Amino acid sequence: MKKSEAGEKTRSKARGTGAKRHSERQKSIRPRTLPASLQDKRSTDFHEGQSVELLIGAHTDIGYAALINGSREGLLYANEVFRPLRAGQHISGFIKKVRDDGKIDLCLQKPGAEKVDAVAEEILHRLKARGGFLAVDDNSRPEMISRLFGVSKKTFKKAVGALYRKRLILMEEAGIRLAGEAKDK
Repeated sequence: MKKSEAGEKTRSKARGTGAKRHSERQKSIRPRTLPASLQDKRSTDFHEGQSVELLIGAHTDIGYAALINGSREGLLYANEVFRPLRAGQHISGFIKKVRDDGKIDLCLQKPGAEKVDAVAEEILHRLKARGGFLAVDDNSRPEMISRLFGVSKKTFKKAVGALYRKRLILMEEAGIRLAGEAKDK
């Protein structure tokens, strides 16, 4: 055997081994699907709005698979994720919906009105920290809102609307400003 052939065989064996190790790592962090008999039994263990611990798994075409509290698999839809996620990451999340077929939809922010309240509090906090003005409003680009607050533009607009109705902020052409009374709070 020539020296170059021996080197090629060694490299190809090394590539094969590396590929095998990579697939083993992927399997170890991919959430497992439990047998249907256990899934049906456990689907009643979760309810909408429940706070849960998630282990992020594989990224799919529609979102991220995640293991819920180490027992069930659920799905975070890609269009509802506003921050980078990676396989193997542990994060807190919420049950968005337990579907009739037993599958579980997940979200990273509190579902419903609680989510809007949390975003409104974050907006007020940032306004106070930045001297009472933010150069962002309901006409800002969705990417900017997502980067600043980690939520969709729709949720941001609901939160700004709630603050405006409570007269805690003023809408200006260049952004939003704390109203006089809100500065003192």
